[in-house]
Amino acid sequence: MRVVVTGGAGFIGSHVVDALVVREDEVVVVDSLVTGKRENVPAGAELHVRDIREPLDDLFDDARPEAVFHLAAQANVRISVESPVEDADVNVLGTVRILEAARRHAAQVVFSSTGGAVYGECDGPVAEDAPLRPISPYGTAKLAGEEYLRTYNRLYETTHVVLRYGNVYGPRQDPHGEAGVVAIFLGALATGQQPRIFGDGRQTRDYVYVGDVARATVAALGQEGGVFNIGTGGETSVLELYELCRRVTGSTLEAVEAPARLGELQRSALDPALAATELGFTAMVELEDGLRATWGWLAAATARLT
Repeated sequence: MRVVVTGGAGFIGSHVVDALVVREDEVVVVDSLVTGKRENVPAGAELHVRDIREPLDDLFDDARPEAVFHLAAQANVRISVESPVEDADVNVLGTVRILEAARRHAAQVVFSSTGGAVYGECDGPVAEDAPLRPISPYGTAKLAGEEYLRTYNRLYETTHVVLRYGNVYGPRQDPHGEAGVVAIFLGALATGQQPRIFGDGRQTRDYVYVGDVARATVAALGQEGGVFNIGTGGETSVLELYELCRRVTGSTLEAVEAPARLGELQRSALDPALAATELGFTAMVELEDGLRATWGWLAAATARLT
């Protein structure tokens, strides 16, 4: 297939690109490189350094995509709270531009949304029909993007798909900037620094390995629309996660307590049953195994820089 991947030089997007290249698809990557990296893009894909907030009709006319994986985003909850206009500019208006560019070529869009941020607080693994109660501008912007996809499906009879990811971790996640807690913990331990745990550390998340997420994302191609949770169905507290990180790194460092952050959920977990039934997706990588793979990648990356 001819495929465009927005955010394809980023953490999750580059793993999706890898999976598509293995399938021998023709892959065009669109990335501003604000957080993405050129070295994340494999040789089998073509990189265009562009911003999704600018018109992309010329690029789409050249690529003539049959499918678009839209993973480009402003993904930092803290920034969304501090700068909600910037967050909406990227995550809402940028998504509308991608939908319009895709529509001109009748390309299916697979949109990366977020589970925890759109559901808000939950009392257990939530299914796709659970109430949607975001508590951050980031979650609200992602939910707006979802609604635009559903509107296009009704208006134009398209088959765009929404994927609500859990807390994704794995190789290539930068421990700085918008990084998830796994990258932050392992990055700190790699340099002998004490990581901070915000709040009481009992916050739970559904941590899902990036390789599993890439498989699920590619599996969404060809679906007749729909919304799917992409997670493990399990919950791990921040305290439990840090102990696992210490185990895989062999560190004895204690974490430092820090005040809770505005907009942070206490409990978040996804019910992935629908993805299992409709996409044939089940997460395969256990958390400790995924942490070991991530730590191995980080150690190798650190060695290359020294």
